[in-house]
Amino acid sequence: MSVFFSMLEDRARKTGSLLCVGLDAHPADLAAPTAQAARDFCLRLIEKTADIALAYKPNAAFFEVYGAEGWSALAEIIAAAPEGIPMILDAKRGDISSTAEAYARAAFETLKAQAITLSPYLGHDSLEHFIKDPEKGVFLLCKTSNPGSGDLQDVTLAGADFPHTLYEKVAALASGWNTNNNIGLVAGATHPEALRRVRQAAPDLWILAPGVGAQGGDLQTSLQAGLRPDGLGMLIPVSRGVARDPDPKAAAQRFLEAINQERKTLAARTPAAAAEPEVPPALAEGLLQAGCIRFGNFTLKSGIQSPIYIDLRQLASYPALLSEVAQAYLPLLKALKYDRLAALPYAAMPIATAISLQTGQPMLYPRKEAKAYGTKADIEGEFNEGETAVVIDDLTTTGGSKFEAIEKLTSAGLKVTDVVVLVDRQSGAAEALQQAGIKLHAVLTLTRLIDYWEKTWRIPAEQVQAVRQFLEVQPG
Repeated sequence: MSVFFSMLEDRARKTGSLLCVGLDAHPADLAAPTAQAARDFCLRLIEKTADIALAYKPNAAFFEVYGAEGWSALAEIIAAAPEGIPMILDAKRGDISSTAEAYARAAFETLKAQAITLSPYLGHDSLEHFIKDPEKGVFLLCKTSNPGSGDLQDVTLAGADFPHTLYEKVAALASGWNTNNNIGLVAGATHPEALRRVRQAAPDLWILAPGVGAQGGDLQTSLQAGLRPDGLGMLIPVSRGVARDPDPKAAAQRFLEAINQERKTLAARTPAAAAEPEVPPALAEGLLQAGCIRFGNFTLKSGIQSPIYIDLRQLASYPALLSEVAQAYLPLLKALKYDRLAALPYAAMPIATAISLQTGQPMLYPRKEAKAYGTKADIEGEFNEGETAVVIDDLTTTGGSKFEAIEKLTSAGLKVTDVVVLVDRQSGAAEALQQAGIKLHAVLTLTRLIDYWEKTWRIPAEQVQAVRQFLEVQPG
């Protein structure tokens, strides 16, 4: 199964294009106000720009106006896209329950579009039927390009710890909902400052940025505001600027060259260290959504009283999030030398299994207690004496549980020099392990997670403050 935005990124890298050709069959541009004329108009644009466009965006309204004949014409146009070029149905749907399911079936099964624009204002349950298939993408209306968008989208939310708008809240929520890597945002090129803030709130998401050209949006300013540091992450839809040119192919080529010239300029200014965000937004948000992070007053295994509790055992019930967590370990593991993954019971066992399935690396695990029957083994899984095992765990606090497991592993003849966890709670484990000659590697630290959640307004200020005060008194 291919994930929608992974496919889009692959095509963007192969073609060097971020241009989305809008298939807006305005009646004024047609030979006659008929479904057949609308069909012919759009098919000509596809034929002229197929080697330039990253995607196409037909507007449903210009076909629905012709009734059943228009609907048939729209289906033909979507089917005419060359293989690998997604059709984004610009329909701006938004409803719940069986109605949303019917809209999703119409877009993805009847019309066979690869993506659709949606209104998110009915909440997450209005999106579920559209995002359940990772091969299908959605673009959520966030900060639209029309002048009246500010009537609602610019409203400052009450009770915020510092001013932020409704559209920024939508962007932050979308990052958390993007567990299948098939959610993007719509943010107009006509509002460059808002586009910049949307990018800040959703660092990884793809943004469909309408408004360049006829609506007055500036291409250079928009790219500066919305591109990710890797030069991707934006689709620039252009409709009239291509369709109304006597030579649509030449017009599309000019837009492409202008986009890529600005991408090159920005790449030259971007420090290499900024290529990846510190905290993967979908991962940080997914942990909250899955209930892996809780706030209150908790007693940890070490006896420490904590205002935050991290329970990654929940990952077993969220396979997409579990897969994403496993992927987050891979960059750290690639830098290490080892023969086996050693998962610590119990929370790390699903994580290490997912890593093993993704990499093909063998796994073993030390039992919490030796079997009282059969082989009476302390360690399950095959290994050879003298091999190196990298310890995989979910998180670390003081490091106590790591030492118990490491002792079993080394007693069996394995070498252990590294421990890799998802979250370091920064309560002294790194220092304790270092004294024993073992290095701790963490995908995330509690500080970075809290900084991210504060920046995206995902947790109340009093919870942020409580965790920060807790960290200040910890040994780490």
